[in-house]
Amino acid sequence: MSRLEPLALDQVEGLEEVEATYQRTLGFVPNGLRIMARRPEIVQGFIALRRAVLDPASGTVPAELKNLCAHLASRAHGCQYCQAHALQGAGRAGAEAERLEAVWEFQSSDLFSEAERAALDFSVKAASVPNAVSDEDFDRLKEHWDEGQIVEILAAVSLYGFLNRWNDSLATPLEESSAAVAEAAIGDKGWTRGKHV
Repeated sequence: MSRLEPLALDQVEGLEEVEATYQRTLGFVPNGLRIMARRPEIVQGFIALRRAVLDPASGTVPAELKNLCAHLASRAHGCQYCQAHALQGAGRAGAEAERLEAVWEFQSSDLFSEAERAALDFSVKAASVPNAVSDEDFDRLKEHWDEGQIVEILAAVSLYGFLNRWNDSLATPLEESSAAVAEAAIGDKGWTRGKHV
């Protein structure tokens, strides 16, 4: 049960911008944002950052990969809510079901390139507490990604770091469409809704 209830959409100030962003990426306004809407200025700042980090037109790292990085960062943190959202975002950005299903085995799956493996491994280490990123991890990233792309990858991890703490602290209820994506892709690997029911 959520510790704060999501506001009804007609209670969300400035809903048009929020809806436009999330209709494109997830197909709905997430409950976490509907809780955050109690402070519209925080929502506006978050939406601007989210667009800069994850919008398909932002940067040169594919949105699919940035979402998969966010998913693995959320897994490292343990937030089932954000794991589901990031998987759904990756799917809407073009990830095939097989890649969503194999993301937890990215290190050995032939569905991921060496460049993707470097980014995904970095994402897990960057989200770990304590942080596990080493100089060798950066050297590996630099073999495949330029400095601007590394900033994009780390920004996706960091954005979801905020969301992981937000949604886990609130026990935000997970939307059915995101739950269905996660259950289909990783439910047989141990993913559950946890406290996000």
